[in-house]
Amino acid sequence: MQYGPAVRRRKLGAELRALRVGAGLTSGEAARLLGWHQSKVSRIETGTSGVKPSDVERLLDAYAVEEPDLRDLLVVLAGAEGNGRHHWWHAYRGVLPPTYRDFISLESQASGMRTLETSVVPGLLQTPEYARAVTRAAVGGLEDSKLDALVEVRLARQDVLRSNPPLELSAVLDEAVLRRDVGGSEVMARQLHRLRAAATLPQVRLQVLPFAAGAHIGVTGPFVIFSFPNTSDLDVVVLDHLTSSLYLERKEDLQAYSEAFNALQIQALSPEDSLDYIAGIGDGA
Repeated sequence: MQYGPAVRRRKLGAELRALRVGAGLTSGEAARLLGWHQSKVSRIETGTSGVKPSDVERLLDAYAVEEPDLRDLLVVLAGAEGNGRHHWWHAYRGVLPPTYRDFISLESQASGMRTLETSVVPGLLQTPEYARAVTRAAVGGLEDSKLDALVEVRLARQDVLRSNPPLELSAVLDEAVLRRDVGGSEVMARQLHRLRAAATLPQVRLQVLPFAAGAHIGVTGPFVIFSFPNTSDLDVVVLDHLTSSLYLERKEDLQAYSEAFNALQIQALSPEDSLDYIAGIGDGA
């Protein structure tokens, strides 16, 4: 288990190595094309050293990689903002910890996101009032200006659901998410209405895991699985902790969490029944 930047280096290096091999080049031949030492190519591919976005661009040119989405993703993994579409969070660098910036970076480039939530509504589906109440509770003692900035970030992240193509979001919500009073009854009523509206979007699959389902594989805590276009080798699991996030990249971890999510989807109510369930809670609030 490693933190975000190390995972990004390893995943970027592995993908660049695969592209080099696909281009029929040895690491020595790639290095000579770029006027580098072979050791530089090796360090990049093993993730033992960082790589400048401009060097990633040069490598992709050498490997004749023309697919714009893949190029953009790999440049973002190197720490840049790709073609400039996803630079917005840099305006908030003063209030965002590095692991959160990594999370947003991955989220902005992912094609799919599977998430289990056991306590709060997923950030991509929160109303402004709900986001403010959750942020205030999670990060105590914030100045109003910083609280405002964090809420703005939470709402700006939701643009991935409206992009072209949009992020495909699959979420399983424990019933506790719907029952927990966050911000008061009026805030919760609007939040439940927002969930019902989001659940009708073609890019969103929302399921509720009711209390009646009993114990389930997700009782150990929430998680997120990011999937990326063109290659599954870049997929990653994210586990949130109080002061940091852990990024799991091993194939065994990805398989285990993917199987866990599939099991949760089977155990949860169908999307249609989930809509009715949310409506019932809202009506009874």
